[in-house]
Order: sequence, then structure tokens, then C-alpha cells
Amino acid sequence: MSKRRIKKVAIIGSGIMGSDIACHFANIGVDVLLLDIIPRELNAKEKAQGLSLDDKVVRNRLVNEALAASLKSKPSPIYHKDFAKRITTGNIEDDIAKVAQVDWIMEVVIERLDIKKQVFENLEKYRTPGTLITSNTSGIPIKFMSEGRSEDFQKHFCGTHFFNPARYLKLFEIIPGPKTDASVLDFLNGYGEQFLGKTSVIAKDTPAFIGNRIGIFSIMSLFHTVKDMDLTIEEVDKLTGPVIGRPKSATFRTVDVVGLDTLVHVANGIAENCKDDERLELFKLPNFIDTMMENKWLGSKTGQGFYKKQVAADGSKEILSLDLNTLEYRSAKRAKFATLELTKTIDKVVDRFKVLVSGKDKAGEFYRKTFAALFAYVSYRIPEISDELYKIDDAMKAGFGWEHGPFQIWDAIGVEKGIELMKAEGLKPSSWVEDMIASGSTSFYTVKEGASYFYDIPTKSQEKIPGQDAFIILDNIRKSNEVFKNSGVVIEDLGDGILNCEFQSKMNTIGGDVLAGLNKAVDLAEKDFDGLVIGNQGANFSVGANIGMIFMMAVEQEYEELNAAIKYFQDTMMRMRYSSIPTVSAPHGMALGGACELSMHADKVVAAAETYIGLVEFGVGVIPGGAGSKEMALRASDTFRKGDVELNILQEYFLTIGMAKVSTSAYEAFDLGILQKGKDIIIPNKDRQIATAKAHARLMADAGYTMPVKRSDVKVLGKQALGMFLVGTDSMEAANFISEHDQKIANKLAYVMAGGDLSEPTLVTEQYLLDLEREAFLSLCTERKTLERIQHMLKTGKPLRN
Repeated sequence: MSKRRIKKVAIIGSGIMGSDIACHFANIGVDVLLLDIIPRELNAKEKAQGLSLDDKVVRNRLVNEALAASLKSKPSPIYHKDFAKRITTGNIEDDIAKVAQVDWIMEVVIERLDIKKQVFENLEKYRTPGTLITSNTSGIPIKFMSEGRSEDFQKHFCGTHFFNPARYLKLFEIIPGPKTDASVLDFLNGYGEQFLGKTSVIAKDTPAFIGNRIGIFSIMSLFHTVKDMDLTIEEVDKLTGPVIGRPKSATFRTVDVVGLDTLVHVANGIAENCKDDERLELFKLPNFIDTMMENKWLGSKTGQGFYKKQVAADGSKEILSLDLNTLEYRSAKRAKFATLELTKTIDKVVDRFKVLVSGKDKAGEFYRKTFAALFAYVSYRIPEISDELYKIDDAMKAGFGWEHGPFQIWDAIGVEKGIELMKAEGLKPSSWVEDMIASGSTSFYTVKEGASYFYDIPTKSQEKIPGQDAFIILDNIRKSNEVFKNSGVVIEDLGDGILNCEFQSKMNTIGGDVLAGLNKAVDLAEKDFDGLVIGNQGANFSVGANIGMIFMMAVEQEYEELNAAIKYFQDTMMRMRYSSIPTVSAPHGMALGGACELSMHADKVVAAAETYIGLVEFGVGVIPGGAGSKEMALRASDTFRKGDVELNILQEYFLTIGMAKVSTSAYEAFDLGILQKGKDIIIPNKDRQIATAKAHARLMADAGYTMPVKRSDVKVLGKQALGMFLVGTDSMEAANFISEHDQKIANKLAYVMAGGDLSEPTLVTEQYLLDLEREAFLSLCTERKTLERIQHMLKTGKPLRN
């Protein structure tokens, strides 16, 4: 059988999900045909233009408007604006025959079985046998949708459920129908992970599948608990947010974003179709939800839900909160709990759970109640919704943004302790949990030789989780493969002659210990290994240099120490480039300031698609001082071509720093000159990143890597460029577009990127530019307004304009 390739897909239905899914396929380089129905009547604009229902522009109006709205939405569904050109639009009357040429047809129409069946009947007339055909339903049974279709159709048909927004949420549920071929499931499972960048989970054809079944239970359970314990919505959002590894939007803000009506629709569907669910009563809507539905307080889509933004007469804004007792909006109340204070010094979320369930206050009681209910519920869902417990954890992490799944949390608290919590609430786990303990297993997960294992219920033994051979999980190898460790980094042996330097500082900031660790990693690699990866699996690669350290030195006027610290940072970045082994940076999430400078100096970057990278130092009143300003001047020089206006090219690189531009995806970083085409690569799945970076380091070493020769040919434009920049910043300040202090920072950057006030274009060394950069950085650190900006950033996490 020939290998299945996906070159073109057809998406039927261009609503929010349809358009978003179309964009995500375009993101990964696939041609997309996006089809929808035709309008039944002209709108006012079409009438004024004298158009008829037969005109193509009218017939494609619905699909084109839907796609345009999706592309304008924030956050963007597309990695790069040019990728939208990969999407062709049409309508299902004129263009349905084109589905014969695609490799995968996906239905994303309204959640009504009768309409879906009509769509499939029509599609089968034109579908080429062997073509994948799937539905993005969020809950309609798959078995009903393919009834009456041909054997080939049913063999290649299943559910493929993306979570909204399709680009950002990683869960990809695959739900087989009664006759789905096993090879189709295997293909989609692998394609979702490798190409779409998802966590693929093969689910059973049960109501709401896995993610929504557990997620909606968790929210509905909270709705009842909040009333029983007389908690405010602020208190619940405080208790169910980042402190337990959940998104900042926590519970009630998340419901406002998703839409209360959406949640109620799924909850009602579970209540109607899961009559044997032992917690069926929790899916019945509390009175306050009924009232909110009647009042159309559905969240962001109707302007108010659990929270409401109010604009006063003077233009000031206030976020009001709904009082669940009076159902009236009031000013927000601050939520504070003694138990949460005890976790402030515990950096790893997984280490907090034991402390949280031991709390003596209302927070402790809340966690005991909610975790007991969750643990009991997930235990009874096996084998109903999944035969393997790890799939439930995978679904909750990928679909709801939980850092840890229910069974992982249960392990962190202790399996027997979890049962104890249940008993205190009048609950008990499914019998297989008791059997597990009796068999001698004391946890749901174990790690052996760098691989993760899960408790398999039928065999009563720990089995290896499939599909992880393409990954390197640093948590699993950190202790066994440690080569060096300090307070800032752990250096691990990845095998095959490649080391990894993993940041361990708070938010992975780059301070003295991290810099020392990076230098140590190069030393070790040059002595006993063949290459070095700089990567981690935290929420973000790194938020940049430790500005707190810079602030303290500047306040104390320890300028010699500050100069030495900045030089050490610069020298470390240069060591990334000029060493005898290949260096590969693996950024993901936020890679700001110093983290961006580090990536720009590695021999290669293997970036996750969701990488938000940029030189943001202007926001704290300085210029990039860790070789970033130098590097942008060098890259501008390398871009100068005969016939081009060199000043214009230099200005583009200058503005990247001056406007503190941050890419909204790794692909945009090519436009900013931060990533380089032909050298750096992007992968859709962050989970594969360390393994891919290791492979590239090995490849470069095997190809005969030689340390680059230090550059002495950087062309700077001197006074010609400096004059242009100074005139520009002067006019910007005069027009009140920038502050006086902004102008001062911009002029310092201009001096560096122009190479100083040289009388004519000159070729200079990198060290020449580094010295100019360091001098400019230090001079800005003596400015009161710079210190105010740094202090404001440290306090609020937001830049100050002064």
C-alpha cells in the first residue's frame, strides 16, 4: 500500500471553527479548499452594485466574509499573513466537484445530525475512493453520521475534533466509527502529532468524547461547590488558575470567553445521553446559570457574563464581578488565602498539591472537595471513555491547558491520600484503583530509562506509553543523565555525543548562574562531546536577562561590576557562535531580550512554531546589550546588496529594536531578521523540539563542523546613517510620537548601529560594535528614567512610558 500524503484538504463549513482549521492547515503548508453554502438573498451593498444571486462574488460571499473575519481575529489563527494565500474559497453548489482532487475532506458544519448526513450524502457523489473523510463534531455520535454510506466511505470515516482556537489548543481527538479502518486511525494519530503539532488522542465514541466529558464535569462540579461553600467568583478563579497549573483565565473567565451557552449545550448533551453517569446530578444546571441564560449573560459575546466591563463617564474602565447570591454586578473583591501563601516559595506546580490539600482554611477545604470529586469521576470513566488512563491526562492538558492531568495530580498527592479525600466526601474510586494498590503499584505513572510508563488496568502492570520515541522528555532524564548543575542550569547528556543546557531559573531568566552554566556547557562539550543544544520544556524558553540584577547594580552605582556583567553576557553570546562544537538553540513560547540574543548567536535555531521572539529592551529604557544591537548591525551589513539603498535596509533592522517588535509566531521572526532562512528551521510540535535539535547538532558535527572565523568585515555607514537616524528621532519627539527619554535611547542605538560617527562607510570587527553597544547600555543605566522603567517592569511586568 502506498504511503498516504496530505497535499490538499477540503474544509466544508467556514464558521469560526471551519475557517480556523483551514488556517491551521495553511500554517503547515497544505493547500486548502474552503467551501460553504450560498446566500439566499442579496445584501444592501450587493443590491446597490446591481449584482444578482448568480454573480460569483455573491455566491462566495459567506465563505469569504467568514475567512476574512477569522484572519482579522485576535489572537491570529495564521502563522504568517502570506500563508492565507494557500486557502482557496468556494461554495458547495459550484465547487463541490473539486473535492475529488483532495486527500482529506473535513466536515465542519452546524451541529445537527440531519444536516451533516445531507452533506455527507452530497460529498460521496464526488469523493474519490480512499480519500479520508472526517467530521469535526464535538459530540454527535460518529456511528450515526456514516449510516447509509458506502463501505469505502465508512472505512475512511471518523471524527477529528479540534479544540477552539484550532491553532493554539493542542488537543486533537480522533473518534473511530463502527467500520473505521485501523490504518486510518494510525495515520491520523501520527499526522496530528507530527504535522499539525497536536496531542493526538484516540477516543471512544461516547458523549462529549474525552476532553469535554471531563472538562465540563470539572466546571459543573465547581458551579455546585461555589454555592455550597459560599465562594465568590474571584475566589474560585484565584484557586483554579496558575497556582494549580491552569490558565490565568481559570474557571469563570474561561467560561466568559468560551460562552456560557456553549458550556450549557455540552452539559445538557451529557445529561441527556449519559443517564448511567454516577454523578448525573452535577450536570443539572444550578439556578444562577438558568438566570444567566435567560438574561443572555453569556460572556464576552454578549458583553457580560460572570464579569462585566463598565466604562464610567470620565472614560475610566472597571471590571465588575457577578455576585452569585444577589445576581447583581459589583466591584471586584480581592481573594486571599493563607494556604496559597504557603505555596509562594514552591516553584514547581506539581510540588504544591500536597500543601494545597493540607490547608486548614477554606482553600484547603475547596481543594479536598474538588480533587476528591475529580479523582473519583475520572476513575469511573475507564473503560467507558478510554481504556488507558494517560489519554485522559493528555486530553485535559492539551484541550484545557492544564499543566497536569487528573491522574498526575492524584499521583502528586498520593494514590492512597486521594482515596482518603474521597472517603471524607462520601465518595469512593472505581474498583480497579483498589486492585492496583493490591497488586503492589503505588502510582499511576513511573519512569524507566528516560521513558514514561502508565498503569495498564487489564494487565495490572506498568506499560510504556506509546509514541514517545520521537520525544526527549527532560523531566525523565534530568536526574539520571545530569552532567553538571548549578542554581541556574542543569546540563544533561542527551546521548549520541550531544549535551543539553536547560535553564532552571525563575521564568528561565538569564543571570550570572545561567551564563556560567552556558560557558560550562561549551567547556564540557568541547572537551568530551560533539555538540550542544540550549533548550528546556518550561512554559517559555526565557523571558530574557535578569533585569533585577541590572537594576540593583545601577542603583548602587556599581558601574565597574555592571560593565563586567554586561561584558560577560556579550562574551557568552559570542562563545555560542565561536566554539569548536555546533550550538543549537531551541526557543519556544516567549524568547525575549537576552533569550533572543542567545538564539541569534547559536549556529542553528530549531524554533517551535509558537515562538514569540524579539529584542524588547527598549521597554525597560535600554538597548540590547548582550550582543543583540551588534548582531542586528551585522545582519543589516550582510543584507546590503549592490543597487539596494543601504540606509533603508539598516533602518528596517533599527526599527525591529526601536519598536521592540516581537513575532507572533516563529515564521514572523524571519521577517524581523531574527531567524534566518536557509539556516534556521521551525517545527509545529514543541514536544519534538529537543529531539530535533539534538539530531541537527549531530548532523552538523558529522558533517565536519569547524569553528567560524571571527568577523572583521561588518560594513557600518557612519555619519551618513547616524544623521538620518538623529533627524528621524528628532522629528518623532517633536511630534510627540515618542518621549524625550525614548529619543535618548533611540539615539544611543543609532550610534551603535551606525558604527559611531565615522566619516565614511567602513568595515569593522564585531568587537568594535560590542564595545560601542556596551558603552551605550551602561550610559543609559545611569539615567533616572531608565531606572524608573526597570523598577516599573519589575513591579508590574509591564513597560512604562516616561
